[in-house]
Amino acid sequence: MTASAAPAAAPLTLPEMGCGTWAWGNQLLWGYHPSMDGDLQQVFDHCLSRGVTLFDSGDSYGTGRLNGRSETLLGQFAKDYSGPNQDSLCLATKLAAYPWRLTPASVVRAGAASARRLGRPIDLVQMHWSTANYAPWQEAPFLDGLIDLYAQGQVRAVGLSNFGPRRLRLAHQRFQERGVAIATLQVQYSLLSTYPVTDLGLKDLCDELGIRLIAYSPLALGLLTGKYSARGPYPAGLRGWLFRQLLPNIQPLLATLGAIATHRAKTPAQVALNWCLCKGTIPIPGAKTLAQAQQNTAALGWRLDAGEVEELDRAARGSDGSAAAQKGCHQMVQNIFQSR
Repeated sequence: MTASAAPAAAPLTLPEMGCGTWAWGNQLLWGYHPSMDGDLQQVFDHCLSRGVTLFDSGDSYGTGRLNGRSETLLGQFAKDYSGPNQDSLCLATKLAAYPWRLTPASVVRAGAASARRLGRPIDLVQMHWSTANYAPWQEAPFLDGLIDLYAQGQVRAVGLSNFGPRRLRLAHQRFQERGVAIATLQVQYSLLSTYPVTDLGLKDLCDELGIRLIAYSPLALGLLTGKYSARGPYPAGLRGWLFRQLLPNIQPLLATLGAIATHRAKTPAQVALNWCLCKGTIPIPGAKTLAQAQQNTAALGWRLDAGEVEELDRAARGSDGSAAAQKGCHQMVQNIFQSR
């Protein structure tokens, strides 16, 4: 394996909170339509102006003919924006581990395609998921491709997504051999999904290796917003099916969340996001409207106290002793690509 000379690039500065853009172009799960683009521009402008400078995308975001739409919109919005924190903008994307991406060169080409859609160099490029669960041999050349993107000066930093502790240590060793750091790791993390951060000690390992942990889906697809009740109505499509399964079983957690929110004069969503902040992660909640973005950014500038965090921890563990908790029914569905 050849050595890599690190390019001279400005260090990556990450904010307390980011903005996820999975919904921007996704018709199947989130009901996207191009008529929403004006609202999404408002989301972008509000977040960036409030110091939420990290926007996370993926080259697989956008359904059908809208594939890549999220990256394209981010590029347009960034070009049109003029205001506070403009120079601190960090556009991140994730390259999908498609089965035809088998060589480092294929990953480099994918990165170049994402940069074209963004209309600017990528700030943070990430491997979208580990292939350890089905094609472990694909992972090494893919990681080499990410390193090549960095070594060629095409990206400012490199990160991973959906890697567990064992695969993360292997990746870290591979990166070290070429003199490149792993800047970030993102995994699904919320009060409804503490695996693998808590169960496998992933946060401790990230701290040990100097890797910032990013929490995606910190509101559990909307289950933690307080917007939906066990009796419905439910959102349309796949989310509605999932909500029907989970909402009846997570009422003790939602009650705790709501009580703390009332005491704090905040919303349940703001408390759930602040819990992620208190755990030392960077949550990246999504938003499709200005009102949602405003609610998300209002989770900044304050902190839950230690007692409130512990109360939420107990509720998240299901320590209330309910039958649903004992059956493990209070947890969010896990990403099938999450490795150990």
